[in-house]
Amino acid sequence: MADQPFAVSSHFQLSIGIHALGSFTACEGLGCAMEVEERVEGGTNGHVWQLPTRLRYTNVVLSRPLTRETVLVWAWMQQQMVEPMRLPGQLVALGPDRRPLVRWLLDGVLPVRWSGPGFDVEQSQAARETLEIAHNGFLGITV
Repeated sequence: MADQPFAVSSHFQLSIGIHALGSFTACEGLGCAMEVEERVEGGTNGHVWQLPTRLRYTNVVLSRPLTRETVLVWAWMQQQMVEPMRLPGQLVALGPDRRPLVRWLLDGVLPVRWSGPGFDVEQSQAARETLEIAHNGFLGITV
């Protein structure tokens, strides 16, 4: 049996429409949840029906040490402030060898929040930025 790459990644590349926003070192919130509605049927006392209603997607939060790629994120956000447009996005998990492991195609991506680094001379850690995006769901998941 051939060795398959583990689902361990070192970077996540993000692009929204034509905007390549660079690599991020952390990604959280990539997921979805099915909302259900409970229905009670008269005469059926053994259970309550759980009926699916809609799929809700969580916001994705990406972070990385501050780099020159920050200007790419800011340029995209400025464009969104002038004319908000839901664009397709692509999030690619890269393995330690920088080869793609999994690719998520996102529908209708919008920026939710960006936060820049806090600077503290008493702490010797890298200055980090964080980008939070919302999306309408997955268009596909590929390798």
